[in-house]
Amino acid sequence: MRKSADLLIPALAACGVVVALDQGTKALATSLVSRGDRIEVLPFLHLENVRNQGVAFGIGGDISAVFIGATIVLLLGFLVFIAVRGGSGWLVWLPAALLIGGALGNLADRVRDGAVTDFISLPAWPTFNLADVAIVVGVLLLLFDVERSNR
Repeated sequence: MRKSADLLIPALAACGVVVALDQGTKALATSLVSRGDRIEVLPFLHLENVRNQGVAFGIGGDISAVFIGATIVLLLGFLVFIAVRGGSGWLVWLPAALLIGGALGNLADRVRDGAVTDFISLPAWPTFNLADVAIVVGVLLLLFDVERSNR
């Protein structure tokens, strides 16, 4: 358990970096691109200023205060689970930090604006943001760790 405690501070710092990068890039994108507009950066990459009121990729419509509260409870529960039972290595703490930081970044948007700001647009894929990237990478790394543990 001592090793888990040693990794908690760096993991919380990583979580904070994810939130800061997410919120900073969203602020930059919204300052460069008017809401509803789109700017071509590369032929396959556009900056777009859209709001996502749904859960993931706009699915689910408007999100209620109950969903926001449930998200907070689930994030805290996940953090306690990782701290108590999840393991002590970076393959647990870093993905957890990415996942929680991404969720907190999007949650901040929901609380502040009632919707998540998305700005990265690729062909044939819903518009997303850095918090979404952190969540996906965190989940993939956690799955990698579970698969590795099963071997």
